[in-house]
Amino acid sequence: MNYDLKPELVTSDLGWPEGPTVMPDGSVVFVESYRSQLTLVGKDGKARQFAYVTGAPNSCVLGSDGALYVCQNGGTVGPWRAAEMTLPSIQRVRPGGKPEILVSEVDGVKMNGPNDLVFGPDGTLVWTDPGTYNPANPDPSYIYALSPDGRASVKVAFPAPTFPNGVVVEADGSIVWDESYTGHVCRLKTDGTIEDLGRMPGKNPILDGMAIAKDGSLLVTDLVGEGFHVLARDGTPKGFVRTGGCPTNLAFDGETLWVTDASVLASSAEPNYAGRLWRLTFPGGGAPTYKGSIGMEAKA
Repeated sequence: MNYDLKPELVTSDLGWPEGPTVMPDGSVVFVESYRSQLTLVGKDGKARQFAYVTGAPNSCVLGSDGALYVCQNGGTVGPWRAAEMTLPSIQRVRPGGKPEILVSEVDGVKMNGPNDLVFGPDGTLVWTDPGTYNPANPDPSYIYALSPDGRASVKVAFPAPTFPNGVVVEADGSIVWDESYTGHVCRLKTDGTIEDLGRMPGKNPILDGMAIAKDGSLLVTDLVGEGFHVLARDGTPKGFVRTGGCPTNLAFDGETLWVTDASVLASSAEPNYAGRLWRLTFPGGGAPTYKGSIGMEAKA
């Protein structure tokens, strides 16, 4: 099934936009990796700096404390390197404020490049850490969690690099992620077992962001597929939504679905500012968004 949905262009000239989150007033904040910042787009459709965070932020999510929690990969987008590199970490930042590093290593393992993050229903912050995208010489792959009291833990230590990328947490606490290297979507169930939901359609799917629809369907962006897959909860493909470009991440606000689009693949050491933000109406809308906050001192 091909969903006949019509994306509306909201703003353009963005520097690798990813990881959108919806603010209480309906505005959207997302990262611009090439600009080392979080960017806000309000009802006027104009993009403005929300906070400078150095390095290359990969995703952000709104906490219940009003702060933005950020996956900071350190300063890479493919072969590009930021003018001001920083420590791969989870950051916390408020409008116009300086980023605070919450955690940069877990159980003695230093992060290689956090990518995407989400709060679960119990307020736990979950994130993927695939490192730098380099299939020829991949970094180790991990999924971590940070509980509200600031205690960090390893949720998945992958035996071989898969580049776990987009991540969501379902209502029962199961963690679902997609893998850029393998094209698969997987689930860590609450009993600790891992379920492979299968490889996405297409000759070479390179998966990125994820979101959950109200009916439990999984939305998975495909950088080379120029759109996003819609899957039943068991992984059965339900259809595909074409957006064009190079869609990175998604975020629901009711039936409004925000989609960040990098426009081109990250294959150059030079930054590209052709990124776009799209808005479309997705029938039925999204699942509830969970929020949480982390204690002032994170503990590895």
